[in-house]
Parts: sequence; structure tokens; C-alpha cells
Amino acid sequence: MSESTATHGRTSPSPATVAQYTQGQVAAQVTGAKSLILSLEAVGCEHVFGIPGGAILPAYDPLMDSTKVRHILCRHEQGAGHAAEGYAAATGRVGVCMATSGPGATNLVTAIADAHMDSVPIVAITGQVNSASIGSDAFQEADIRGITMPITKHNYLVTDAAEIPRVIAEAFHIASTGRPGPVLVDISKDALQATTTFAWPPRIDLPGYRPVTKPHQKQIREAARLITAAERPVLYVGGGVIRAGAAQELRRFAELCNIPVVTTLMARGAFPDSHALHLGMPGMHGSVAAVTALQRSDLLITIGARFDDRVTGQLSSFAPHAKVIHADIDPAEIGKNRIADVPIVGDAKGILADLIETVTAEHEAGAVGDHTSWVAATTQMRETYPVGYTPHAEQTGLMPQYVLERLSAIAGPEATYVAGVGQHQMWAAQFIDYERPNQWLNSGGAGTMGYAVPAAMGAKVAEPERTVWAIDGDGCFQMTNQELATCVINDIPIKVAIINNSTLGMVRQWQTLFYNERYSNTDLHTSAGGSRVPDFVKLADAYGCLGLRCERPEDVDAVIAQAMATNDRPVVIDFVVERDAMVWPMVPAGVSNDDIQIAKDTAPQWDREESEAVEQDTDADHDGE
Repeated sequence: MSESTATHGRTSPSPATVAQYTQGQVAAQVTGAKSLILSLEAVGCEHVFGIPGGAILPAYDPLMDSTKVRHILCRHEQGAGHAAEGYAAATGRVGVCMATSGPGATNLVTAIADAHMDSVPIVAITGQVNSASIGSDAFQEADIRGITMPITKHNYLVTDAAEIPRVIAEAFHIASTGRPGPVLVDISKDALQATTTFAWPPRIDLPGYRPVTKPHQKQIREAARLITAAERPVLYVGGGVIRAGAAQELRRFAELCNIPVVTTLMARGAFPDSHALHLGMPGMHGSVAAVTALQRSDLLITIGARFDDRVTGQLSSFAPHAKVIHADIDPAEIGKNRIADVPIVGDAKGILADLIETVTAEHEAGAVGDHTSWVAATTQMRETYPVGYTPHAEQTGLMPQYVLERLSAIAGPEATYVAGVGQHQMWAAQFIDYERPNQWLNSGGAGTMGYAVPAAMGAKVAEPERTVWAIDGDGCFQMTNQELATCVINDIPIKVAIINNSTLGMVRQWQTLFYNERYSNTDLHTSAGGSRVPDFVKLADAYGCLGLRCERPEDVDAVIAQAMATNDRPVVIDFVVERDAMVWPMVPAGVSNDDIQIAKDTAPQWDREESEAVEQDTDADHDGE
């Protein structure tokens, strides 16, 4: 097979690349449904998250007899899709979800779009009406292939049972190689019911799919030259480093070159927070040090990042003095938002390994870049403007940032943290310490509310030995909390920290700052009688979980400790926090990152002139050498 077999993710114990299967099975007469299950077993699939229905029902009969594939019955197809995402994001293995035709398939669309935006390898298998009925508006018919074409790496409509093994093999290969992503396999009901011959491995041919994984050495040499010559370089690290399993190479490269590192929301954990070279997260709610270092940089070494608008702010004013080295597995990302001076297409792990080798040779030849003054300046900025919070004078209750600080301290870096979307997501990114890759899972590109609980469920299934915390807002939690029933019934003891401010917090923050405190439709559970709607502790109890509530700072440690000690069922903690706590720093949408804002009650105050002086001082240091 001519396609590259290198994966852009952690090595799976059951590789999806078909060429690696050497033991064939004797051809057998089976139904298409049985062929599907045998194919899933052959590619190493161990878990499927799904819900049965009419069109996919034939597959559920042989699935019942499989000793290798465990099906986990979810409570909503969106939950099944996010669970497959969590499974994949935690391990690098392909996650699998399954649904029936029509609304079952369309309920997967949000999770598929989410996986597409965040480069998560999943295979979504859907049932379809009989092939003779396709296009007739039959009961529960939807053109799910057409619907998902823009948000999948590839998708299939299978109407011939004989094609099932090849399609499944190709789907897993495509999902897990190159830039990872979702693949949809839609199978008509008559194909599942038909009799066919199953044999493995199938012969596949993907002449148009040849991901470039090995970088061009000329570009590597040019990148090394720019790095050596730069005075204010910054390593701008994105989620591609996580997907490539390149964290070790990243650390070696940063230390070799003595270059400050910023890690995007999708890259938290790719470089240890505790490392002296780490400046934090850049972007709309990034640290002052990370945002300013990018703005003052003269060279961006961009690895597996895509110049997302939430990082760049006003694109025309982003890092105005910087040349750009842009390395990515997906050539379509290079030059899409920012022109690259040195484009490098390839796998991040291989790119960093080659850069280490080339820069080491440069050093041995006497060409060593001196970034000492720049590192000192950025370190001073990080220490002067740490990410922090100060309660308002009138606030006496529980601060959400404190909750997450204590959760980080007690659960530690070996736990996995899975966040929903909103203020709690940003606080979790800021106030939990990330020391390892895949420690942090979240919906970055799509910003999908409802992601946390089912994705945490998938992560716990993938790594049952790890403690998995879902960090959710009271708004997000109410979108997918039904998957707690799935967790209880299937012995998946996740832990949920609800950051409950009784409002759609991020929307309320924008209404406070930009809409004159006109709080239109953001209040979530204030009833006429002042009761909690819903009462999350009672809801947890109803699902069979342990429900706890915490409203005072002095109780936080004890409640978290109780949750950590409970492993026979899921735990839900209702942390009732201050309603008007805000996420700071903040770069308002559409403005320059130079205009980063810090809360008025947070000291010391941001000083733009002082920031600009960092650049001038660094230049002066180099001019005097």
C-alpha cells in the first residue's frame, strides 16, 4: 500500500492502518451486519457508543454476540458522539459512535462538527433506509452523507454488503492518519440484511489520499537559520502537537533553543505549566505574558496551530514584527490566515525531531542564537502580570477560580479534566496546572455546550484507571446530563464539578461589558419562590450518583476529597459560586491584542507602554553586543 502509515496521534495498540494486518480470516458467508461487527473487531475497536433504531437495528443483533466490542447504550446520540470524542482525545485511538437513520444520524452532527474542528479521530456509523427508498423521503430518511460532507474528512454511503469490510478499514485509516478527524459510514438497511462473504484484510485503494508526514529538509534548514538569527522568538504551540504525541520533542526543542513557549487552548499540557519557559495560554483570555510575547516577537515558530481568531484578535495587528515559521500536517492551514515565511508540511513529531537535529548541528558549528535577554524580559512579564483574581468588595461567597485552583491541587496532574464551554472552560484553562498531554480535553473550535459530561464518560472508558473530572457550567450541564444514567448503569464513575452561577455566565459577562448590563435571557434558575431549578443534588441522586453541594470556601477541600474517595458511582458537586465573577484578562472580539484588558480590581495594572518597553530594552541589549 502506497499511503503513509504514520499517524498524527499517539500510537494505538490496535492500529487502524490496514497494511499492518498480516493475519487474514477464512472467508465466511455472513450478513452485512455481521460483516460490520467482524470488521470493527478486526480494526481493533473495543468500544462503541450508540443508540439502536430501525435502520441500524440489524447491526445490533450480531453486536450482542461480540466478545471484543463493548457497546455502551447512551441516552442521546449527541452524547454518543461526544463520548467517542472523549475516548479518542484521551488516548489517540479512534473513537466510534453508532446511530440509526434520520434524527438519530442528525443528532450526531454536532459531535461530528466538533471533532472536525478539533482534529479528533472518530468513525460515526449510521443506519440508512433501504437503498431502493433513498431519495423518496422515506420514514426516518435523511441525507446524512450530504449533511456531513463539509464537516468530515471523508464519508461513505454503503449499499452493497460486500463493500463493508473495505469501507470500515478505509474509514479507520483515514480518521487516524494525516490530520485526524471524523469519518462517516452510512449503511443502508438492506446492505446490513444481505448475505455476503467476509474476509480480512480487505484490499483498499486510496490513490488520492497520501498525507505528507515527513517534512522537506530544505524548509527545516531555513527554519533553523531563522531561529538562530532571531532575537525575540516565541514557540506558538497548537493542538497539533498533542495529536502528534510530540510533547517530549517540543520540550527538548524549547530547552535546546531557550525559547519561550505559549500553548493555545487546545494545546494545554503539551508543555508543562511548571516549566520556566512557559508563558501560559495566548488569546482572548490568555495571560498577559503570552499575549504580549506574541505581539513583541520577531519570529513565531508555529507548530500545529492555525492562527485562530481567538488567538490573533484583529488579524492585521497580530504579531506585526514577526516572521513566521508555520509547521502543520494539513497544508490547507498554512497561509490560510497568516502568510508563512517558512512553510513546513509534516507531522509535528517528525518536524520537531528534525529541527532538534538541525539546530544542534548549527550549534556545533558555532551558530548559537542568544535569547537570554528575551527570556528574562518575558519571565519578568509573567511574574509581574500573573493570571489571578480578586473578589469584588461586595462578594463574600465562593469564587469559581478558587474552586478550580483547589481541584487542581487535590486531584493533581494525573487526573484528566474535561470542560464544557464558557466561563468555567476559561477558568479551568487558567487555574488548573497542566503538566502532561491529554490531561485537558475541551471543545475548542466549535465551542460546543454539553461536551463535558459525555466526553468525560468516553475518556473514563478509555482510561478507567485515571480520575476523570468533568468541569461544567450549569448551562452546559443541563444539555447532556442525561448521560449520567449511562455512567451509573455501565459503571463509569466520572466526577462532575458544576460551576453554578445560575446564569449563562460568558453571555452575561458580554452583556455586562458591551450591552449596558441588559441581561436578556441569561438567568437560568431563579424561580418565583427562589428555589433551585433544577436542584442539581436531587438530580444527581435521582440518577444514582452521589450529589454534593458546596457554597463556602472553607468547605471546598473537604467536598473535593469526598468526591475523590468515592469510586463506586459518579459524583456531582454543585459549586454555588459568585454570579458576577468574570474571566480576565480579556481581549474584546475584533480588536488588537495590544488592547488586552485586566479587571479593574486586579493589581498590578496592565501598562501598554511598559509592554512596548520590553521590546525596546531587548533590542538595546542586542545592539550592545
